[in-house]
Order: sequence, then C-alpha cells, then structure tokens
Amino acid sequence: MRDKKWVYLQPTPVRIWHWLNALGIVTLCVSGAQIRFPAYIHVLGSYKSAILLHNTAGLVVAVSFSFWFFYYTCVARTMGKLYLPNRDDLQFGLLRQAKFYFLTYFLGWDNPHHPSPENKFNPMQKSAYLAIMFVLVPLVSLTGIVLTNVAPLRELVLMVGGLKFLVAMHFLLACALSAFLFTHVYLATLGRTTFAYIKPMWTGWEEEEEEEEHEVQDNL
Repeated sequence: MRDKKWVYLQPTPVRIWHWLNALGIVTLCVSGAQIRFPAYIHVLGSYKSAILLHNTAGLVVAVSFSFWFFYYTCVARTMGKLYLPNRDDLQFGLLRQAKFYFLTYFLGWDNPHHPSPENKFNPMQKSAYLAIMFVLVPLVSLTGIVLTNVAPLRELVLMVGGLKFLVAMHFLLACALSAFLFTHVYLATLGRTTFAYIKPMWTGWEEEEEEEEHEVQDNL
C-alpha cells in the first residue's frame, strides 16, 4: 500500500527561469537552423529577421543564465550541493540510475532517486547539468557574443582560430545543446505518469508515493 505526500521542489524564481530559458533555447534552435540552412528553412521570415531574433534570444538566455547562477549561488546557496555529484553518485549512483532509465523503468520498477529540496537531481542529472550549465551554455554564449561583435573583437577572433573556426565551434556546441534538449524532454516523461515530472515546473509541487512496507533496495 502506498501513501501519497507532496514535496515542494521548485520555488517560483526557479520555475520562471526554467520556462524563460526553455523558450529562449527553442527560439535559438529554430532561428539558428534557419541562419545555418537558409535555403531550406524559412520558418521565421527573412534571413535578417532570423538573425535579429537569434541575437535577441541569445541575450535573453545569457541574462537568464546569470539569474540562475546568482539565485543558486547567492540566494539559495545550494549550487554545489545540488549540482556537484558526490562520491556515492560517482561510485554507485550513475550505474543505478542508468539501469533504471535503460531497463528497470520498462519493467515497472520505481525510480531509485526520490527528490527532495536538498537533493533534487539524481546522479545522471547532476552530471549532465554540470556539463551543460558550467561548460556548454557558457561556451555557446561566449562564442555567440564574439560572433555578434566580430569587428571590435577581431584580435580575439584571430586568437581562437579565425571566423570559420568560431562559427563551426558555435554551431557544434549548439547541436549538442539541441540534443540535450530532446533528451531532457524525453527523460522528463519517465515518471509514474507522463507529466509527473513536468507538473512541478508549473506548480512547484511534486507528488511522491511512499511504500508502507519497503521492498529490498537494489544495490546497483
């Protein structure tokens, strides 16, 4: 038998940031695709319009990222605890979570990670977010800023390998970010119901079911 309880996981500032960031990244993907393949994609009208929208969305995402960093570092002060994998995460948690995503979820088993305000993310999420938020997003943002200011930053452009190299780097980083977006949406549907992990990003609350009689936990 299971008892239901509600856990407040996502404060209002985090939810605002999440959806603002999501809208910005989707806009960047669509406008970036039109800029990269103008002969095949015409979703946003003219090429000039796509560039303007892309630059605007890039600015929104950069500001949003700064907001996220400030909130978790200076307000909540939980950046390290939430996003840095600990020893148990690295030794056992990654394998345990991968086993759930690739096998035991399809057998109807429970998620081995039970989120709390102090431990929101499972080991795989921590590792992915660490790479995305501390490596990928900053690099995409920095290369984008340089590409929108080529003339005044000419020396920097030459220093990093030239304009073609910078464009290629920005495009490849953006492709990686797009791949993460699709993966993120898919994994968000792997709750007890399709929208169980999505609702908390609207309401802040996640419903969790607890077993009265706990089964023997899988050690992997």
